[in-house]
Amino acid sequence: MKLKLTLATLLATLNLYALTVGEVPKNVVIDKDNGGLVKGGAWNSNMLKDKVYVMFYVDPDEKDVNEAFSQALKKKEYRKKGDFGSIAIINMAATWKPNFAIEAILKGKQKEFPKTIYVKDKEKVLVHEWELGDDASNIVIFDKTGKVLFYKSGKMNAEDTQKAFKIIEANI
Repeated sequence: MKLKLTLATLLATLNLYALTVGEVPKNVVIDKDNGGLVKGGAWNSNMLKDKVYVMFYVDPDEKDVNEAFSQALKKKEYRKKGDFGSIAIINMAATWKPNFAIEAILKGKQKEFPKTIYVKDKEKVLVHEWELGDDASNIVIFDKTGKVLFYKSGKMNAEDTQKAFKIIEANI
């Protein structure tokens, strides 16, 4: 009996900080040696409030996996319809590509898409803290309170895309 209780406690503790649909995730800060905003400064997950946010957490080697979803999202023009924001967090530790090359690309992206928040994650912070998929393309949608409404690791199919759009439209 004692072994079962210990095992149950251990399993509950291991999943304590995992990203869970319907809950606000553990607060995470990415800064200094861990990375941070491309524009400079720290990124804090407490920033995920007051808007519906779509967050892309992506291994640079998997950047094209959800390009179809990304393009369809742009066409929706949600910023014109309400409080909507987008965040691209790059899992820089998941690739063989050098950080200076990725940072140069991100600075160009930030200029091209100034309303998107670009973040460098140099130490897989969100892989460790929120258990997001490593070496993958992850999509997370947050409501205006920071609660997770949708999570997908891997390629979005048509059903995933329609579900994501319905969730965004219901919460803007």
